[in-house]
Amino acid sequence: MTDRKKLGVLVVDDSAFNRRNIAEIFAGSDDAEVVGKASDGDEALRLVAQLRPDVITLDLEMPRMDGFTFLRILMAKQPTPVIVVSSYSQKENVFKALELGAIDFVAKPERQVAPEGADVRAELLEKVRLVRSLRRAGREVRSVRPRDTPPPSEQPSGAPRLLIGVASSTGGPTALLEVFSKLSPRLPAAVLVAQHMPDKFTRTFAERLDKRGTFRVSEGQEGDVVLAQRGFVCPGRQCMEIVRVGAELRLRTGAPGSSDRYVPSADRLLRSVASVASPSLSLCGVVLTGMGDDGLEGARAIRDAGGVVVVESEETAVVYGMPGAVARAGLATEVLPLPKIADYLATLGAT
Repeated sequence: MTDRKKLGVLVVDDSAFNRRNIAEIFAGSDDAEVVGKASDGDEALRLVAQLRPDVITLDLEMPRMDGFTFLRILMAKQPTPVIVVSSYSQKENVFKALELGAIDFVAKPERQVAPEGADVRAELLEKVRLVRSLRRAGREVRSVRPRDTPPPSEQPSGAPRLLIGVASSTGGPTALLEVFSKLSPRLPAAVLVAQHMPDKFTRTFAERLDKRGTFRVSEGQEGDVVLAQRGFVCPGRQCMEIVRVGAELRLRTGAPGSSDRYVPSADRLLRSVASVASPSLSLCGVVLTGMGDDGLEGARAIRDAGGVVVVESEETAVVYGMPGAVARAGLATEVLPLPKIADYLATLGAT
């Protein structure tokens, strides 16, 4: 990153209207300024080499060279933080871009970015500011294939013996894809995820996780029964908890409360994981990359309930805020690089 006082932003979008309006978003910012604009990937690559921007806002659908090709070349030649600016209709494309190295995305309700879109403006400014907290420009792109599903007789069934609650934010989608792809097909666990993400994207993200490993993953719904080899992603704009209903573990979903600082709330999810502790159920909290400290109090609750807490190490976390807060509070049982987290979870399931 350069030593300029303001972050230098390169705006890449084939729409002149969008380029102008995104530039206007940064016009009054004390933190960032637009240093260049490009209408396609070819032009953007030339400007990246020339201007060396601190962060890039990227539209994915462009002529000549699209956003995916641009990302592949950029991450190979000059890794730079990229924030995708995408419509709700491009949900699958957004997650593909994150896997190719983009750090985050901003959802716009329409094809074009309206200057009066206060929500989009605030979110884009916030995510550009996050660039100052990045530990690295991007994570290595890995090709992850779904595991072969073992015969039904080899898969755990029924109630889980291990309950894993996961907290994640910026950089989390890619980290979660890696963790889920490596979960053992014999792990007698259920995994509950609070990923900071807009609504309308969480279901598509859950479907993507479902395809990456042997765990069956879905967006959590009120009343879902929590079984072994299942994963649930908290719906966007809601909070998710796990509760005991008779002999079963079930999900509770609903609107956030006044005490929920983040939505979805990792603290609320992890505290609920701690609340269902029993002699037959081991507990684990996992805190992955993300800004802020959501998950800190939930991690404390899990440790108080006799569970373990794993945090992603600084060497692999895109943003070390959330895992760093847990580690500094002395609540981490293990601090591990991302590739080793799934292997550690496998050892918990074997106990």
